[in-house]
Amino acid sequence: ESLVAQGEAQRMGYEESAKLAWQRGGHVCLVVARAKYKVPGEVPEEAQLSTTPMPPETLERSMAAPSLLAHVAVAKYCDGLPLFRIADAFARDGVPVDRATLGRWLEDVGATLGVTVLEACRKEAMATAFCLATDATGIAVQPVRMPGQRQPCRRGHYFVHLADDDYVFFEYTPKETSRAVAEMFRGFSGYMQLDAKSVYDVLFVSPEERRKRLAKTGPPLEDDDAVRFEVGCWSHARRKFWEAAVAKVPVAREALFRIGRLFALEEAWRNRPHAEVHALRQQYSRPHVEAFFAWARQEAARVEGQRSSLNSAFGYALRHEAALCRFLEDGRLELTNNAAERQLRRVAVGRKAWLFVGSDDHAVSAGNLLSLIATARLHGLEPEGYLRDVLRVLAHWPRERYLELSPKHWAATRARLDAAELAAEVGPLTVPPLLASTAAEEQSAAR
Repeated sequence: ESLVAQGEAQRMGYEESAKLAWQRGGHVCLVVARAKYKVPGEVPEEAQLSTTPMPPETLERSMAAPSLLAHVAVAKYCDGLPLFRIADAFARDGVPVDRATLGRWLEDVGATLGVTVLEACRKEAMATAFCLATDATGIAVQPVRMPGQRQPCRRGHYFVHLADDDYVFFEYTPKETSRAVAEMFRGFSGYMQLDAKSVYDVLFVSPEERRKRLAKTGPPLEDDDAVRFEVGCWSHARRKFWEAAVAKVPVAREALFRIGRLFALEEAWRNRPHAEVHALRQQYSRPHVEAFFAWARQEAARVEGQRSSLNSAFGYALRHEAALCRFLEDGRLELTNNAAERQLRRVAVGRKAWLFVGSDDHAVSAGNLLSLIATARLHGLEPEGYLRDVLRVLAHWPRERYLELSPKHWAATRARLDAAELAAEVGPLTVPPLLASTAAEEQSAAR
C-alpha cells in the first residue's frame, strides 16, 4: 500500500473467499405498552383510571409470545429435543424457564390447536379423502405419581393417518382395540391402506356386523354406516418372504424376484398422471400379480402344515390376496404403506430422546402438534414459521373459518393478510374476507 501511495505500484482489486459464520440469535424482550387514562369525575377526588384492554392472544396471560411457543414446539417435536435440554439452552442464554412451564405451554398450545385448526382439517379429510393410509406405534405414558409408590410407565398408542397428499394426523389412544379404531375412523367411506392387524378387521365388515362386534365390548357405536375397502401393503408381504430368504430358502428368493418386478414397474411410472398409471397397471402389473398368486397357491400347498417362515409368508399373502390386488383398481392407490411408516418415524425417533409423555392429555396435545408440523412439511412450509403465524392470528380468527389456517390453505391465506400486522407479535389484526373456493370446501366438509 505504501508503494501504491508513492505511485510505484497499482492495486488491481481483491482476491475474495467466503466462509460460513454464525451469530447467536435468541430471546427478545417484548414490551406491551397499554395506554392509561385518567378520566375526571364530577368531583376531582372521584377521578377514575382507565387502561387499554389487552389485545387478544392465543394463550392469555402467558409470558411466551407466539414465536417462542412455536420455537419450543418445533424444538421438541421436529428436532426431537427433550424439554430439559431446551430448558438448559434457555438458561445458557440467560433466560431460565422451568421445564414444567415448557410442558404446560406445549400442552396448552397443542390442545388449543387441536380443537380449532386441526379439528377443521380432520372434518375435511374425513369428508373428502380418497384414501387414508394408517399405521400405529407405541408410546410410554408417565403414570400418576402416588406418594411412596413407584409405578412403571403405561403403554399408549399413536396412529398416523395420511389423507391423500393433504393432511397427516397423529391420533393418540390409550388402548389399541377394535373399538378405538372404529371410533377413530367413524364416518369415513373410501379406501384404507394398512397392515393386517386384527384390530382393523372391524372397519371392513358391514355396518350391522360392526355394531354386533362392538356391542360385545361396550355401548353400540352409532352413526357409522361407512363402507371401506382395504388396500394391502406389498412391503409387508415382501418382508415376510425376505425373512424366509435369509434362511436360504430358494422359493422365498423367487417370491422376492416376482414381487420385485412390481416395485420396478411402479418406480418407472412414478409422477405420471393417475389415469395413465391405472392403464399401465392393467397392461403390465396385473399379469404379474395374477401369475404370482397362481404360483403362490401351488407352492403353499407343498409347505402346508409346516412350521416355517416360508409357510407363514405364503399364508399372509394368500389370506390378503384381495387387499394386495386392490391397488390395481385406481392409479391413485399406492403399492405400499411406506409413506405412513415414514411419518411414524417422528414418534419413533422422538421417544428415544424424550422417552415418554406426561399423561393421556399431554399425549393428545403432542399428537396435535406432530400433526401440524408433519402436514406443514408435507406442503413445503417451514414448521416454526407456520406455527408462529397461526398462533399469532388464531385469537382473531372467526371460529367458522379455521380451515383457512390449515397448512393446505395457509399460503393463500397468508398472502391476503397485512404483512406488518402479521409480523407484530401482538396487536390488532385485519381478517380478510372468505375466499369462495375455501367456503365451498368448508361446506363440503360440513356435509
